[in-house]
Amino acid sequence: MSTPPPVDLRSDTVTRPTPAMRQCIANAVVGDDVYGDDPTVNALEERVAALAGKEAAVFVPSGTMGNQIAVNALTRPGDEVLLESQSHIFMYEQGGIAANSGCLAHVVDGVRGAIAPAQIEATWRDSQDEHVARQSLVCLENTHNRAGGAIVPLESLRATSAAARAKGLRIHLDGARLWNASVATKVPISDWAACADTVMMCFSKALGAPVGSILVGPRDVIRQARRTRKRWGGTMRQVGVLAAACVYALDHHVERLAEDHARARRLALGLESPGVSVIAPDTNIVFIQLEDASLEPKALLAALADRGVWMTSFGARLLRAIVHLDVDEAGIDRAIAAFRSSVELHRAPATR
Repeated sequence: MSTPPPVDLRSDTVTRPTPAMRQCIANAVVGDDVYGDDPTVNALEERVAALAGKEAAVFVPSGTMGNQIAVNALTRPGDEVLLESQSHIFMYEQGGIAANSGCLAHVVDGVRGAIAPAQIEATWRDSQDEHVARQSLVCLENTHNRAGGAIVPLESLRATSAAARAKGLRIHLDGARLWNASVATKVPISDWAACADTVMMCFSKALGAPVGSILVGPRDVIRQARRTRKRWGGTMRQVGVLAAACVYALDHHVERLAEDHARARRLALGLESPGVSVIAPDTNIVFIQLEDASLEPKALLAALADRGVWMTSFGARLLRAIVHLDVDEAGIDRAIAAFRSSVELHRAPATR
């Protein structure tokens, strides 16, 4: 009997193209995107710009590049950018806003990933004072990765956006998993996107495409973003083969995100046990807190891997599991069974 493939819960970036997506890739009509004549890329950009209620869009290789070219297009060197302290742009993009755009990061601690309007007020400094950096941009994130895939509510996002705009600040939204927020709340992408000048969204996470993200915004900003993409080596040629996978994902993998959310909730319930607390997920990310000191994270992850289940460490005593296109009901069952047996194996005898 063949061994089943691992249940890979490390990230929703690990998905593989479905057979139908692969066929779509094989049949893609392509041109040269640098010349602007790849019809599949052009159609994708026009479709997502319309979906977000923005004037234009640019296809990029990664979410990090999308975020970074947005910051670059919306700031000048020496500007200050307000960020939530656990945001992806601050934590996981190698200080790119400084290295790439010469900007200063001003971080504040949010609640479940959200920056409050009062924090905009509290951090504001009038740039007429020649001693201080010019504050020009606020970066928000939804859903918020390090808050466990938390959805920042639309009204919260609107209030923060209004406070920032009242100060003359521009807003970028890291919407790598905005698709999840939209499906979970039934709020259209355009409503979320209206809160920001630019929005980045990934196709290679929840939607299951192998590569690709997109940045949407005003036409002049996207024009500048295209120039920056070129300078940073992000322009591609017959990239319609990748854009075709993203088109397929939009057609077939958006509404099904509700299945991932339901499975994440079932996984969270199944992992609860004495000494282990699990945060109820808003979307597809499950955080597992190891409160029992006898449960050593590395040993537990190794035991899970031995049982064909892969998760990641996401803090001193925190594990993360992300449900996605390649995890079905049977995979959730396997993950729950493997976790329970691994915990029982590694729990100190006195606490069993």
